[in-house]
Amino acid sequence: MINLRDIRYCRIGVSNLDDATRFAVELLGLDVSCREPGAVYLKSDDRDHTLVYFDGKPDDHTVAFEATSEVDLDAAASELQNVGIDATHGTKDECEARHIDAMIKFRDPSGCKIEFVWKAHHSGIRYHGGRDAGIMGFSHVGLYTSNPKRDENFWTGVCSAKVSDWIGEAALLRIDNVHHKIALFPSMRGGIQHINHQVESQDDIMRSWYLMKDKGVRIVFGPGRHPTSGASFLFFEGPDGMIYEYSCGVRTITKADEEAGYRPRQFPLEPTSFCMWGSRPDIAEFKK
Repeated sequence: MINLRDIRYCRIGVSNLDDATRFAVELLGLDVSCREPGAVYLKSDDRDHTLVYFDGKPDDHTVAFEATSEVDLDAAASELQNVGIDATHGTKDECEARHIDAMIKFRDPSGCKIEFVWKAHHSGIRYHGGRDAGIMGFSHVGLYTSNPKRDENFWTGVCSAKVSDWIGEAALLRIDNVHHKIALFPSMRGGIQHINHQVESQDDIMRSWYLMKDKGVRIVFGPGRHPTSGASFLFFEGPDGMIYEYSCGVRTITKADEEAGYRPRQFPLEPTSFCMWGSRPDIAEFKK
């Protein structure tokens, strides 16, 4: 089984790099780590970067996970090949562009680009944010799945994720003690469905809600509170239709919880399963 240590970064193609960067800094609250030809690297914590915008097609998405050792990259590549997934090692140029030492790359069963990386760079420059959004760090991704059961089996059977809860067919998966780091949402395509950053408090969520409304950013869900993870949240639309989420207060599920008998719960696909306060989502994947 492939051990998923943590999510490291997302890489997203954008139609207008300057506009996307302004959104990330002035509204989302990230900090520019560095600029390279055709790409901007953005940080949200002490890592070198957690998000990259690059000149490219807006449906060109990559999610990277940290490996526990360089040897694990070879083992992961072999395990993927054994289940019929073509995995290749990254070139020197690809690794340099990602600020890492080594990686393997492949596509998940729904077609999203996935990378397992080794020795991803940290930063000697603290994160302070383009604005004070209260961001504590990049936390999780929602992924589109064209076959929910198949993809759930991949992430839990080939990789080390565990199901925390389901909403309809959507599986909320943990790779550490945080309630979910991956969420699989049924769709007709693959790729990233949303990107989450944790913020310090509900006050940060409400301040951002007022700011986004004032700046004309489309709010697609919230403010609200998830009955699954217990987190307060706000979803809003960024460049090229990508959805971003702030949340705080997410539940953790420890080994002690598992030993005490924690079992995933099944929630129906309806608004109250996504928000216990009554907010209704304007997000296709959150609806019947």
